[in-house]
Amino acid sequence: MDCRNALVKCDWDIKKAADSLKEQGYEKAAKKADRATGQGLIEAYIHAGGRVGAIIELNCETDFVARTDEFKTLAHDIAMQVTAMSPCYICKEDLPADSEEPAEVACLMEQPFIKDQNRTIRDLIIECIAKTKENIRISRFTRFELGETQQD
Repeated sequence: MDCRNALVKCDWDIKKAADSLKEQGYEKAAKKADRATGQGLIEAYIHAGGRVGAIIELNCETDFVARTDEFKTLAHDIAMQVTAMSPCYICKEDLPADSEEPAEVACLMEQPFIKDQNRTIRDLIIECIAKTKENIRISRFTRFELGETQQD
């Protein structure tokens, strides 16, 4: 129904309607941003060969959403992203002001998704928020690589 309404509102221009729906998704996500996210799951991804992997904590509001295939797929995709792209921070707000790395490289939420370069991890989460109607956030992540030493 939302698609039809967006098309009517945008005089049947598919591109404008898609942009309108995306904007609505951002607005819905912003309204849910303050909700508590006490449920979720821990997802681990180990790349073929076992030399590199990641563990993430992805949170949502209810265990019902945490058990859905959509949420589990999102968690798996984010863990795979962390493994492949080695982000240092979750979002731009965490990035130090004196950092020389651009946010698109250092911040997980700003990185282009490895499976679709036209979308960011932020876009994936917002799409899932729109579908599940719950707040979703990445709490933390760690990436491991064989032979890499931990720095404090």
